[in-house]
Amino acid sequence: MTIGIDQLNFYIPNFYVDMAELAKARDVDPNKFLIGIGQTEMAVSPVSQDIVSMGANAAQPIITEQDKKNITMVIVATESAIDSAKASAVQIHHLLGIQPFARCLEMKEACYAATPAIQMAKDYLVPRPNEKVLVIASDTARYGLNSGGEPTQGAGAVAMVISHNPRIAELHDDSVAFTEDVYDFWRPSGEIYPLVDGKLSKDAYIHSFQESWNEYAKRYHKSLSDFAALCFHVPFTKMGQKALDSILTDTASEDTQARLNDSYKSATDYNRYVGNIYTGSLYLSLISLLENHDLNAGDHIGLFSYGSGSVGEFYTATLSDGFKDALDVEAHQAMLKNRKALSVEEYETFFKRFDNLEFDHDRELEVEPKGNFYLKEVSDNIRYYDTVK
Repeated sequence: MTIGIDQLNFYIPNFYVDMAELAKARDVDPNKFLIGIGQTEMAVSPVSQDIVSMGANAAQPIITEQDKKNITMVIVATESAIDSAKASAVQIHHLLGIQPFARCLEMKEACYAATPAIQMAKDYLVPRPNEKVLVIASDTARYGLNSGGEPTQGAGAVAMVISHNPRIAELHDDSVAFTEDVYDFWRPSGEIYPLVDGKLSKDAYIHSFQESWNEYAKRYHKSLSDFAALCFHVPFTKMGQKALDSILTDTASEDTQARLNDSYKSATDYNRYVGNIYTGSLYLSLISLLENHDLNAGDHIGLFSYGSGSVGEFYTATLSDGFKDALDVEAHQAMLKNRKALSVEEYETFFKRFDNLEFDHDRELEVEPKGNFYLKEVSDNIRYYDTVK
C-alpha cells in the first residue's frame, strides 16, 4: 500500500514587479535583491485574488468530476486567514463543487502548516483506500511598503491531491519534526503585517533544519548520498541554499555536493520568479524541481518544511513511475511567462488597494484567464466569488 501526492499544481496572480526596478525605487543596489537574496521577480496580488480564489484556482485544473466524489476531506494551510472562525476550506469546497459529505478545516503554523496537513491526510487515508484528500497551501506574503521584508513578499497557492497509488510521489513514514519557541516572525491578532527579527529568523531556520536533519539521519541511518535532491521552504532562494551549505561541505562527497547543489538550483527556479508564498513555498519548490531537473522514477527526495515560531520537519518521498506524465510543465511555464509587469507605482497602488479592499475589476481582470475564480465583492463582511466570463 502506497499513499502520497497524486496530483500537484500551483496558481499565481497575473501580475509581478521586477526586483531590479523595486531596488532602484528603494535606493538599493539591485544586486542585493537579484544576488543577495536571489529573487528576480515578485508576484503581486490584486484585491480580487485572496487565499480562497487562489486556492480554488490552483485546485481546479487537477480535480476531475470523479475526484469531487472521492474527496472526503479538504485542508487549507495558510497564515493569511481572511476570517478568525470560518475556514477558507469551506469556501473552496463550495467553489469546486466537491460532494457535501467532506471534512473541511484550516490549519495554521506560519509557513509550516501544509506539511502537517499532508501528514494528516496520509494517516487519514490508511483505512480509506477509495477516498482522497485535497490539501491546499494559499497565502499572500505582505510586510509593508518600504519595509525590510518587502523584497521577500509574494502571492500564490499550491494544490495537492493525496491518495493511494499516487502518480507523482510516495510519502514515507519517516518524518522528524523539531519544535522550538522562538520569536523570529509573528503577527499578533489585529496586526496587518508581521513582526520580524530578520537575523534571528535566518538563524532559527538553519538551526531547525540542522536539528531535524541530524535527528533524521541518526534515527533512520541515512546520509546525504541517499538523496537525488533536497527541497526546502523558500522565503527567498538564498535561504534554503544557506541551510544546505550548513551541512553539505563537512559531510558529503564532492559528487553528492555537486548533485544536491545542482538540483537545488532547479528546485528554486520558479520561486525566483514568484517570491515567498509562505505555506506553499516548499511545494512550489517541489514542482520546480520535478519540472526543471533530470529525475527518474524511484529517486529519493528529501523535503524540509519550516514555519517561524517555530516548527521544522524533514521527511522524504520516492518518485512514482510515470510521475512526469502527471505534471503540466507547459501550463506552469506559460503562467509565469504571460503575467503583466507592473511599474513600482502600480505595484504600490495594488498593495494599498489590497489592504483597503478597494475593487477595480476592469484593471484586475484584464489579464485573468477565463474560468478563473476571483473575489467579486465584500458586502456586510461576506465575501462573494465569481468566475471570469
